[in-house]
Amino acid sequence: MEGTLYIVATPIGNLKDITLRALETFKTADIIAAEDTRRTKELLSAFNITGKKLISCHEHNEKEAADKIISLLKEGKNICLVSDAGTPAISDPGFRVIKKAREENIRVVPIPGTSAVIAALSGSGFPSDKFLFYGFLPKKKKKRDEALTEIIKMPWTVVAYESPHRIEETLKAIHNLNPEKKIAIYREITKLHEEFLTGTAEEILKRLTPKGEMVILFYPQREDTVKIEPEKLLKKFKEEGKTLKEAVKKTCQITGLRKNEIYKKALKIFSE
Repeated sequence: MEGTLYIVATPIGNLKDITLRALETFKTADIIAAEDTRRTKELLSAFNITGKKLISCHEHNEKEAADKIISLLKEGKNICLVSDAGTPAISDPGFRVIKKAREENIRVVPIPGTSAVIAALSGSGFPSDKFLFYGFLPKKKKKRDEALTEIIKMPWTVVAYESPHRIEETLKAIHNLNPEKKIAIYREITKLHEEFLTGTAEEILKRLTPKGEMVILFYPQREDTVKIEPEKLLKKFKEEGKTLKEAVKKTCQITGLRKNEIYKKALKIFSE
């Protein structure tokens, strides 16, 4: 009889967020496939779970690890799949293992738990009836800016991850694309220095401590644009040294208003 693959969510910071079901699954499983076996050993030790066989399954060996895990499952072993924090396969390793298990008709059981995406969204006050999870933003500037251009125009809340090493440049890019865009950053969720900031990219940049894991939330464009005054944008672009043509183009992109309407306002503002 084949074993079961358990997809176990683990705490993203506060160990008290572990679920009773996760602990029970760890205790009864034959093997735990971990992104970092050292981190997982520390987690198990914190809850007095010892003697478990651990195997490595991370970004760089997942293809080979998937074959090994499937073979063990076919031998009847029950296996827990875990990442360092959060849920496997959600911006973490695990997708290939789960996909292969499904293709082999092996039983897959999710053991849900803490989610940075849902935690950030639930505490944001942003519309949550419809939302898009983007995952990690691209590392390269061109790809990142292309992604941000698309995200900023989305008619629903968008949630994305960003590295603390890139967050400042990303905020500057958001400001350049739309200085009035309402966003929020949830930093170090569930940890000691947890911080939630809301405002424009420029406002947040002045207050943010660029350390720890970052979740960025983008307010829906359909609700955001009605609050943006084109005159305010044009004045800001003028102060930044942009030409009238550049200011008109960017204001049209941000507000969705007609060029003729914006151009008339720009002529007045740029002649002052």
